[in-house]
Amino acid sequence: MSFTAAHWGVYEVEGAETGRPSLRPFSRDPDPSPIGLAALEAAQAPNRVRRPAVRLSWIEKGWGANPERRGVEPFVEVSWGEALDLVARALQATIKDSGNRSVFAGSYGWSSAGRFNHAQSQIHRFFNTLGGYVGHVDSYSLGAGNVIMPRIAMSMDRLIAAQTTWDVLAKNTELFLSFGGVPLKNSQISWGMVGRHTVRAGLRSMAEAKVQFINISPVRSDLDSSVPHEWVPIRPNTDTALLLALAFEVYTRGWHDKQFLRTHCVGFDRFAPYLTGEADGIAKAPEWAQQITGVAASKIRELARLVSAKRSFITAAWSLQRAHHGEQPYWATVALAAMLGQIGLPGGGFGIGYGAVNGIGGTPLPFPGPTLPQGRNPVSEFIPVARVADMLEKPGASFSYNGKSYKYPEVDFVYWAGGNPFHHHQDLNRLLRAWRLPKAVVVNEQFWTATAKAADVVFPTTTTFERDDIGFASKEPYLIAMRKVISPVGEARSDYDIFSALARRLGTEAEFTEGRSSQEWLQLLYDRCQQSAQNKGVVLPPFETFWENGVAEIPVDESSHVTFADFRADPSAHPLGTRSGKLEIFSQDIAVRNYPDCGGHPMWFEPAEWLGGPGSQKHPIHLLSDQPHTRLHSQLDHSSYSRDNKVQGREPAVMNLHDAQERGIREGDLVRIFNDRGSCLAGARLSDGIARGVAKLSTGAWFDPESWAVAGSLEKHGNPNVLTADVGASQLSQGCAAQTCLVQIERFLGAVPPVTAFMPPPFAVRKDEGAD
Repeated sequence: MSFTAAHWGVYEVEGAETGRPSLRPFSRDPDPSPIGLAALEAAQAPNRVRRPAVRLSWIEKGWGANPERRGVEPFVEVSWGEALDLVARALQATIKDSGNRSVFAGSYGWSSAGRFNHAQSQIHRFFNTLGGYVGHVDSYSLGAGNVIMPRIAMSMDRLIAAQTTWDVLAKNTELFLSFGGVPLKNSQISWGMVGRHTVRAGLRSMAEAKVQFINISPVRSDLDSSVPHEWVPIRPNTDTALLLALAFEVYTRGWHDKQFLRTHCVGFDRFAPYLTGEADGIAKAPEWAQQITGVAASKIRELARLVSAKRSFITAAWSLQRAHHGEQPYWATVALAAMLGQIGLPGGGFGIGYGAVNGIGGTPLPFPGPTLPQGRNPVSEFIPVARVADMLEKPGASFSYNGKSYKYPEVDFVYWAGGNPFHHHQDLNRLLRAWRLPKAVVVNEQFWTATAKAADVVFPTTTTFERDDIGFASKEPYLIAMRKVISPVGEARSDYDIFSALARRLGTEAEFTEGRSSQEWLQLLYDRCQQSAQNKGVVLPPFETFWENGVAEIPVDESSHVTFADFRADPSAHPLGTRSGKLEIFSQDIAVRNYPDCGGHPMWFEPAEWLGGPGSQKHPIHLLSDQPHTRLHSQLDHSSYSRDNKVQGREPAVMNLHDAQERGIREGDLVRIFNDRGSCLAGARLSDGIARGVAKLSTGAWFDPESWAVAGSLEKHGNPNVLTADVGASQLSQGCAAQTCLVQIERFLGAVPPVTAFMPPPFAVRKDEGAD
C-alpha cells in the first residue's frame, strides 16, 4: 500500500500494482473528508489537457496576435518542442523589450499539497533565475486581515500558528461568542495537507464541557448543528456595528477592565468618545445597532451582559474581512476583547478563523517542512493579490497599500501555474475584458478550466497522482511519501520538467535545476527537513526508509497553549509586533493617512452594498459566496462528488423559504441571479437556516459563459464571481471584498442552455504540427 496527500486529507492507495488503483481514507484520520475519494477518477476525466495547445492566431500570425480572441477562437495541438520554443521566444522578446517588470507570474492558487511540485514555488524559482517577475502580496482569503492585524495585535501568520488550543477552550471557556461561526465544511481543508481532522472533535469537547455557544451569522449552519448553540441572525457586513454596540454597553456600564486597557493597550481614550457619540454625535448604543444589524437592542444588551459576566472567547471568521471595510470587524473584535480584559487568560480573549481551515486551535510543529528554495526576486513591483484587473487595465496608475503609495506595472506577459483566477477573482466579466489586454497569457494546467480556455498557450501538467512528491503541513504530525499512482495522462509533464525545458532554451537551466532530477530534489528537501527536525530534538527516519514505509509520524508536543499569555504576564518582556508593542485600539500610523474608508480606530462605515442601503431597493438580496463542502474552491468541481451536489447541473443557491415563496421559486427550480455586473443560473435550495434577504452561492463552479465573445453574457453554471464587486476592502489593505454583493433572484423560465464548463474548447487542425 502507498499513500497520497491533498489539501483535504491523506489517502491510502490500493491496487496500484495491479493497474487499478483506488483510494480509501487514511486510517489515522479520526474524521476524514470524502472530497478526495473522487480525485483519482477526476484526474482521468475527459477534460484533461492532453497535449500542448496554442491559440489559433498565434499559430497563423505569431505570438501576441489578436489577444481580444482569447476564449473565443480554437486551439491547435502542437508538439512539446514547438510550444516550448514559442513561449521561450515570447518571453525572451518581452524581457528584452520591456524588462522583467512586464512579466506577471504571481500565480495565486492552492496548487499541490506536495512540497516539491508546488506550482507557485516552481514558477517563482524559474522566474527568479530569469531576472524576476511582478508578484503579489496577501491572499483573497485574508487580504484585509493580513494588513490590519499586524498593526493592532500580531501578524495573521503568528496568530494562526499560536491560537489558543481546543483543550484550553474546553476546560476554561464559559461563553464562545462566534461572529461568522466555525464552519466544519471549511475545516476539511488546509494549506499543504490534512493528516488529522480535528475541528469537529474540538467543538464537541467544548460542548461536552457545557460551553455556551452563540453563533452570530446570517447562516445557521456556520456552526456545527451537533453542537448545541443559539443562532442570532444578522445582516451581512454589519458585524462591526454589533461589536461597537457591545463595546458601548460594556463601557457605559463600567464593565471594562481599566487596568488592562492602561497596561496592555494604547488608544482607548481615543476610541471611547466615538463609542459614546461625543466624537461624532452618534452614540453606538444597542438601538443604533439594531437599525443597522437587524439584531434587537434587547438581545444586544443581553449579549453584553453575558460576555462581561463569563470567561468569554470571541471569534471572528475569515469571511467577515472579505468585505468592504473588512478591516473593521477584526479591529472591533480586538477592541471588545481588550475592554473585557481577558486576553491572555485561559479560555478568554479572542481568536480569528477557527474552522476556516483545519489546524487552527492545534499545535504547530517545531521545525519547517521540506520547501523548494525560490531564490530572490530582483523585481520590486507587486500588486495586492486581488487587484489583478486593476493592474491589467490601469498600467501606471497609483494605488495605496498598507500606508504607502505605489504604481501598477505595465504587464505584457502573464504566466499562471497552479491556480484559477476565473474562479477566485471578482467581477469575472471585467476580468475577462482585462485578461485580453496583455500580449501573452501562458498557463500550466491539468484541466480545461476557464483560465486555460482564455490562454494563448496551455502546457498539460501532471496531477498529484502522476508524480512523486512529499506531503507536509505545519500542524500535521506526518510526512507522507506521495508515490506516483498512475502514468501521466496524455503528454502531461510536471511543472518542474516544463520549467526545466524552458530554462534550457533561455540559458538558465543550471541555475534552475542545479543539475538535479526530481527524485534528487525530493531526497535533498527531505534531508534538509530531517536536519531541521534533528536540531529540535525530533528524529526522522532516513529518506530510503521513509520512502519505503510511506509515512513518517512526527512526535508532536500536545501541550496546551494560550494566545497572548506571555504578553499578558509581562508586556514589557514580551511586546507585540505593533508600533507600540501593545494592543492598538487606536493606531496613529493609520490615522495620519486620513483614509476616508479606514480611520484610526474601529469604526462603522456603510458598505458600498448592503441591505440597509439604497441599492437594496433594486437588488434586495445579499449574496454570500462561501467555501463549498464538496471541493476546495474550484478544485475537483468536475468530480462526481461535486457534480452529484448540483441542481440540474448547476451550483445550488440556498435561499430563505419566504424569499423564495415571494418569487414563486420552489425547491429544485432553476433561478437567475443578477445585478448590474452580471447574471448566472443556479439551482434553488430552500432553507429556514438562512436569514431573510440573504442567499448563499458557494464559490468554485467553473466559469461557463453562454458566449465567450461578449463579456457579460449569462453565466450558465452558478459562478458567484460574475456578480461580486471587484473593489478593495479599503485604501489600507486593498483586500478582496467578495462578501459585499447585492443581487436580485428570479425563477428562470427561458430555454435552458447546456452546461459546457467541463467540455474542452474547440480545436483546429493543421497539416504541419511542427518538429518534436
